[in-house]
Amino acid sequence: MPTVTFEINGTRQVLADVDPATPLLWVLRDALGLVGTKYGCGIAQCGACTVHLNGEPARACSLPVASVEGQSITTIEGLGPRGELHPLQEAWIAMDVPQCGYCQAGQLMSAAALLKANARPTDEDIDRAMAGNLCRCGTYPRIRAAIHKAAEGVRGEGV
Repeated sequence: MPTVTFEINGTRQVLADVDPATPLLWVLRDALGLVGTKYGCGIAQCGACTVHLNGEPARACSLPVASVEGQSITTIEGLGPRGELHPLQEAWIAMDVPQCGYCQAGQLMSAAALLKANARPTDEDIDRAMAGNLCRCGTYPRIRAAIHKAAEGVRGEGV
């Protein structure tokens, strides 16, 4: 089997003997021990497996590991700088967003991509950016409020 090389949370990773068709999600969880990214639906519809691929949200459950060769991936474990909480994670805590918490890693990764692209999102911008992330607990109003709270604290800091 071929070798796949990519950057994960700022560290170069070389994986030998990996089936190139293996979804990135399973490589992250099983081979690398990065279990923050969750399996939800397996068909890229719920958003629980959202990671950043070259800074853009991507669904790890349907992304073959071979397609990330030479690219940069960020997972929820690498969202904050040097192991610190990201401003969104701080806002999530302050606004008491999670209930069960299962979807929250994917929610946070989508929200971080939104704030990186748009430091002053409207409710409509947030709803559009977060539309692909499902929350069975229905914490959408708190998610929106936390994104606004984080946006207030990070304007000009380049999320």
